[in-house]
Amino acid sequence: MEYETKWLTCCGVKTAYIEDGQGEDLVLLHGWGQNKEMMSLILDHFKDRYHVYSLDFPGHGESGVMEEAWGVIEYMHFLEDFIQQLGIQNPIFVAHSFGCRVAIRYAAVHHDVKKMCLTGAAGIRPKHGLDYKIRTSAYKAGKWFLKVTGNEEKLRQLQENAGSEDYRNAKGIMRPTFVKVVNDDVTPVLKDVLCPVLLVWGEYDTAAPLEMGRTMEKLMPDAGLAVFEGDDHWAYWHQPQRFNAVLDIFLEGEK
Repeated sequence: MEYETKWLTCCGVKTAYIEDGQGEDLVLLHGWGQNKEMMSLILDHFKDRYHVYSLDFPGHGESGVMEEAWGVIEYMHFLEDFIQQLGIQNPIFVAHSFGCRVAIRYAAVHHDVKKMCLTGAAGIRPKHGLDYKIRTSAYKAGKWFLKVTGNEEKLRQLQENAGSEDYRNAKGIMRPTFVKVVNDDVTPVLKDVLCPVLLVWGEYDTAAPLEMGRTMEKLMPDAGLAVFEGDDHWAYWHQPQRFNAVLDIFLEGEK
């Protein structure tokens, strides 16, 4: 179904969003490098029972780009502005990957969040082995050498080929933004997320390994973990009917 894009200026950034339905407020938060359309199957499913909002984060989709690099805290302030301007009350969050970082930070501060469903949640910094540390040290040494020798072309090539696919795809201010985002660790605030939380994980998620989901379940006061066997970081997208059915039980259980 096609939805009319609406516009709002939040934290100085022109923001694209869509909304539909009536009832309790449900806010959909997409992952890094994605857009509000990636949450469309959830919106379609719940718009008959909830007032559903789906937005494009700054630097993503149709929304504008911020003037300086943001971290997760700045994205949280953006979400605060979005919620305040639209008069959203006791929000329910459904978030994927990067969107989970923002939702966690928000819910740790705002205890009026009613419930959250986090799928493939990013936010816990992984423990790196010796191989990773060696590669990182070699990259930093090569970068330093090319800078001091003035070899700008080789330096550009080194930087273009370094990092994750998300880093390489990020352009302009979004590249330092990505670095700030992935270096943010939400572990210390997980204890402050007081609302009920449903964690949905793909068994073979390599972007946010299942062990991170188990850690979140352990450290959040009221969290439960559902594992989609044989699936990956995009379990909610690959199995939309199953995901929405699990979400139905989580959201409607108390009614």
